[in-house]
This record gives sequence, structure tokens and C-alpha cells, in this order.
Amino acid sequence: MVVADIQSIDLLPLTQSKLGWGRRGSASWQRGIVAAFFMLACPVIVVLPWVALEHFENSIVSTISALLRQGPVDFLCAYYPQLRSDVFLAYLGWVIFQGILYSTLTGNGLHRGQKTPSGHVLEYKVNGFAAWTLSVTIAIGCTWMKVFDLAIIAKQWGALIATLNAYGLVLAVVFYIKAHIYPTHEGDRRFSGSFFYDLYMGIELNPRLFSQYWDVKLFHNGRPGIIGWALIDLSFIAQQYQKHGIITHSIIITFILHVLYIADFFYHEDWYLRTIDIAHDHFGFYLAWGSAAFLPSMYTLQTQFLARSPLELHPALAALVLAVGIGGYYIFRSANNQKDNVRKLGGKWQDSEVIECSYTTADGIKHHSVLLCSGWWGFSRHPNYLGDLLLSYAMCATCGLNHLLPWSYAIFMTTILTHRCLRDEAKCAEKYGEYWEAYSERVPWRLLPGVW
Repeated sequence: MVVADIQSIDLLPLTQSKLGWGRRGSASWQRGIVAAFFMLACPVIVVLPWVALEHFENSIVSTISALLRQGPVDFLCAYYPQLRSDVFLAYLGWVIFQGILYSTLTGNGLHRGQKTPSGHVLEYKVNGFAAWTLSVTIAIGCTWMKVFDLAIIAKQWGALIATLNAYGLVLAVVFYIKAHIYPTHEGDRRFSGSFFYDLYMGIELNPRLFSQYWDVKLFHNGRPGIIGWALIDLSFIAQQYQKHGIITHSIIITFILHVLYIADFFYHEDWYLRTIDIAHDHFGFYLAWGSAAFLPSMYTLQTQFLARSPLELHPALAALVLAVGIGGYYIFRSANNQKDNVRKLGGKWQDSEVIECSYTTADGIKHHSVLLCSGWWGFSRHPNYLGDLLLSYAMCATCGLNHLLPWSYAIFMTTILTHRCLRDEAKCAEKYGEYWEAYSERVPWRLLPGVW
């Protein structure tokens, strides 16, 4: 799961300073150009897999070769999916429906997040698990009663991708404007001096609408996309059955691992409030488009692939893939539970071993913290990332080794988690100094002992 890995367990709230985790306060014109390039390239990236599946016999290599040969303009004119008004309106209905659930369901009540740079301690409605369960139940019930065809999402997938791209861009622009004219908390805004960088990375930290609890970032990061993920999978499973008359155990294993991922996210939604996404990343194109378009398009690649190209794994291999996936999830969850338990008990959980440390923020306040170096956190400095990668590779392994396309997700996760390892450790080294050096000597491996 692409979430934060702040290894330290702070015993006091973090006060904003140069040691904070937020986005940079200024950006050069070069960074603005890079941000503009990413905003142009990202919508193309999520379209390429669909083009490969629809027009190039599942080959992402052939797709990219055609893109380079024809040029981006001619290629997109020929293959970019059409935006349809009925699909766009249907998606808006889905977002509104999720907004209603977010507003009305009780769930686990209100939970506090991290203190913001301007000193606000915000409360969040945590009801994602209830919203996910209700949404999937309604979809299955409507399918059972033949209200609609469950495969409709898969059949309109191209138009839906075009819709997701458009929605993500509009969302980023709307909240860029809101940050200037109607900010929720003025002190939590960050301006870089670059229009494109601010649009890409976002200005407001926690934009809110309608009420003091209706958090735009938590809603979009978790609701339309991640809840939709399960329905997209079910739709492609239905399409596999309609096209081929079978439902393979490979696509079922993929669905099981995806549901494990989704259920964990919503069951521990209060934990998500303490991650980089919520506590430190501002709401711009990076999060708005990422949650609206990238997540549902790229995280479902395995079921998209298997719906078109059914694959039956040998029973022993299928059991191994499932075991690796569940094992990866176990490492991820138990590692985070160990860290949370140590945090709650002030470093005195069971027989945990910690390095007691302190740091001083720019306002002169001294804070105490501990670095956990036992359990999974004595095995490597980012064991939760290791578990996440094992789960990710198991998801892709259900598609076999003949095509690169369904492995795009594992490649993406490897890239982003490697980057986060380096980014997190740079921040921890700056924050804790000699204490982090001592921890690194005691736990020398970043991810996998003996490898890295």
C-alpha cells in the first residue's frame, strides 16, 4: 500500500519546522516545467494499457513502439478513447453517491489527525469500511436482481478512463482556484512561485467543504477510487465469464489479494490519517488525478488482462502465489501494528527494543521520540514496504510471465517504494542526526537483508 513509513514513534505531536514533511516552499522554473510535463504525460500513461489490451494484443512494448513511430499527436488521435457524456454523468453519480455515504454513515466516528503546520488538529469522519461494504453489497444485489449488467464497467472501460482523466484534471484546477479565493486554513497553504508546480503538488493541505468534517483529500484518496477498485474487478470477472464461459482461479486469486488490500485500508482508515498522504501532502494534481484516474486504472490491470486472456495456473503454483500474497500482507500489517503498539505505550510494548532519542524544532521546543529496532523493525528499516512488495508481486504473478503489461503495477510499486525509502531516510537523518546513525548501524538493511 502506497502509504507513509515514518519509522520513528513520536511521543509528542510534531511541531512544524524545517524538519516537517510538507512539500517545498519554493520551486525553480525547471521544476515547474517538469511538473507541467508530468501533468501532460500522466493521462497518456493510464491510457496506454487500455490501448495495448484493445489494439496491440496485450503488448505494451508494441504499444510504446507505435507511439514512438507515429508520434504522440497522431497516436492519441488514433487510439485515445472517446469521452462519452453518459459515462461521464454516470461517474459523477458514483462520486455523489459516495459523497452521500461519506456524509451520512456513522462508521467509526470522528478521529483526530496530525497537527497541521499552522497548529490545527483536524477531526475526520472514518466510515470507509461501512461505505465500501454497502457499495459492494448494493452492486451485487442489483446484479442478482438483474437491475444492470455487472460487466458494464468493463464494457465501457475506455470511455471511463477518459472520464477519470478529465475528472482528475478538473478536480486539481478547482482546488487550485479554491486555495486562492476560499482557503479552509490559510496558514496551511504552501506557495512555490510556480503555477505549474503549485497546480501539480497542491496549495491547500486539508481543503474542506460543506462542514468542518468533510475532508476533500480523505474522501478522494479513499472513496470513489478504492471502493470503485473492487467493483471494477468484479466487472472484469463478469466480463471473463461472458466472453469465455469460465472464471479462472487466477483471476479469483487476484481478486482475493485485491480485496485483502482494500479491506485492510478501510479497516485501518484511522491509521491512514497519520500517513504522508494525509498529514503532509497537499491536494493538487498529484493526489487528485492520482486517486481519481491512476489508482482505478493501474491497480486493476491484472483483472483487466485476465478478463481478455484467461490463464489457469498449476494448482501448486496458484497456492504458492496466494501464500506469498497473504504472507506479504501479514508482514505489512504486523509491522505496522508493532509500530503502532509501541507508539501507544510510549516505547514499552512487550519486549520491544528501542533507541530513545530527541530532536528540537525551529521554535526551540524539544521533543522525545523512540526508534523501534526489534520485531520486524529489527529485520529491516522498512519491513512494511517489503510486505507491500511481496503482495504486489503476488498480484501480478497470477497473470504469468508471458506479458509485461500486468507487471506494470509491481514495477510502479518497486519504483515508488524505493524512492520513499530514500526520501523517508533522508528526513529521518535530518531530524534525528546521531540517533538515526545509531539505528542504521543496528539495522543495516533498508528493505531486504542481504540485498539492499
